[in-house]
Amino acid sequence: MDLYDDMNFYSSPDKFVVEPNGQEKCDVLVIDRITQTISVEIHKPDEFVHVSPHRRICGILGTIKLLAGHYLIVATHRVFVGVINGQAIWRLAGFEIYPYIPSSGHLSEIQKTQNDSYLYMIRRTLSTPNYYFSYTYDITHTLQRLNGMPPEFLNTALLERADTRFVWNGFLMREFRRPECRKFSLPVILGFVSINQVNVNGNSFTWSLITRRSIHRAGTRLFCRGIDQDGNVANFVETEQIIEYLGDKVSFVQTRGSIPIYWRQTPNLRYKPPPEIIPDMDHMTAFAKHMDSQLLHYGRQVLINLIDHRGAEDTLEKAYANAVALLGNTAVRYEAFDFHAECRKMRWDRLNILIDRLAHEQDEFAVFHLRRDGTLLSSQDGVFRTNCVDCLDRTNVVQSMLAKRSLAQTLTRLGILQRGQAIENCYALEMLFMNVWADNADLISTQYSGTGALKTDFTRTGKRTKMGLVKDGINSITRYYKNNFTDGMRQDGIDLLLGNYVIQDGEGVSIPSPLNSQRGWKYLTFPSVLMFAVAMFFASSVFPQEYNTENLLFLLFWGAMVGVSTAGIFKYGKEFVDWPKLLPPFKVDA
Repeated sequence: MDLYDDMNFYSSPDKFVVEPNGQEKCDVLVIDRITQTISVEIHKPDEFVHVSPHRRICGILGTIKLLAGHYLIVATHRVFVGVINGQAIWRLAGFEIYPYIPSSGHLSEIQKTQNDSYLYMIRRTLSTPNYYFSYTYDITHTLQRLNGMPPEFLNTALLERADTRFVWNGFLMREFRRPECRKFSLPVILGFVSINQVNVNGNSFTWSLITRRSIHRAGTRLFCRGIDQDGNVANFVETEQIIEYLGDKVSFVQTRGSIPIYWRQTPNLRYKPPPEIIPDMDHMTAFAKHMDSQLLHYGRQVLINLIDHRGAEDTLEKAYANAVALLGNTAVRYEAFDFHAECRKMRWDRLNILIDRLAHEQDEFAVFHLRRDGTLLSSQDGVFRTNCVDCLDRTNVVQSMLAKRSLAQTLTRLGILQRGQAIENCYALEMLFMNVWADNADLISTQYSGTGALKTDFTRTGKRTKMGLVKDGINSITRYYKNNFTDGMRQDGIDLLLGNYVIQDGEGVSIPSPLNSQRGWKYLTFPSVLMFAVAMFFASSVFPQEYNTENLLFLLFWGAMVGVSTAGIFKYGKEFVDWPKLLPPFKVDA
């Protein structure tokens, strides 16, 4: 069932009206701003032209309740991405938030400030690049899942049939999950979509990459690690590579996700806080739930673990390997590869060692291949689940290499590549492939860590370069700042958008507001002492016309104060981190 893709939006003091554009008689969505009721009525065209203001919109994203009341969120701008399976895919390029109650006079001044903070969180989260949608195609499912659905399921509304794991406005759309609202309910995914027309050896085909981020255990880099009691892992991502050629459709799917045990990496102002396994948790029950879910959705599993086999990461590696061994499931295999040790001194060609180890299973897993006449030639019955610590940088490099091997095999099977011809022999295709996978890395990394990915110089060029190392250094410093000083509010915005935190009636009046959390005395004392000590140190070193014992003692004293206050800040580093306020994580001692 197709959705309305072009609508007029009207607003009056007592209602919102959404009218599909260019139709004689149509269903019109009416939202009562006083009672919050939603209804669909049949009206004649131009019946609401006297109601103002009027604007064109391209979708309804849902509603959310904040301190001031309910808000309606609509999509106002979109960018055409391309066509998959004959259906148009769009990227969200603009949105607007309309309050049901236009005045905030019923709020106290403190509540007004807090409501503005909640609005900022929602706007910031919806401004995260990139959200995607389609009015006619279910982009939450892979081609293989869509092909396996019964006809009656395919005739239902997109929101009803969507894979809830990947619908980022699912909570916002809860009031629209009713039959009469089907054509107005627009599900969106967060991730990456690239659709490209390619010509190789005179053969034109479409090569697409779709990455879907899960809403479960979603969050920011250092505040969201490991697994939860339901078996959901942080930063779980499904990536599908699609080739369409003369009616044939081929799909290859991979997944990534945090190491599926209970662990954390608590931000504390250190450049790289050590990961640690959380004690006294039932790791195996959660791990088994995660594996059951993965086997149900994807079939056999090869778990590729790219973390270090020494230092702080080694504890995680051993725990992960032990969990797989205790599970004892023959459909799950563990493949450990110490990425940094194997590829040290920029020997990235050694990644082929890993790909060679996986080649047999990749061939066994096969791909989903649907012929133009509807014949199913093959199905993919297993996936590679890849992880490093963040599931961003090392992970994307390996996933791109597996996707490249699959692409070469598929193009050869379809007769696009000649026997023995490699993708490296087709310069334009190789450059496109590497840049798209690097863009995929950057977008997923930005959504999770706040910066572009590391090691993308190898993905883009096939080589590790010195300029790439410089760029990685800049991104690492930026990550350090954001993960310690800005990610708390970003995590709050995600929890608010996904409904992990729901604002209650009376918050800030009869119920304490989580936004009122207070900092300890160290938060102001140590930075104030540091700033004053730095100022006095420079004053003592610059202004004296001549240096004597007294001046040198002043320099020594204020230099010592700089050192002591700096040491204090790092000793109590957790006090200075921007922690989430809505669902604060457990803070462990330093």
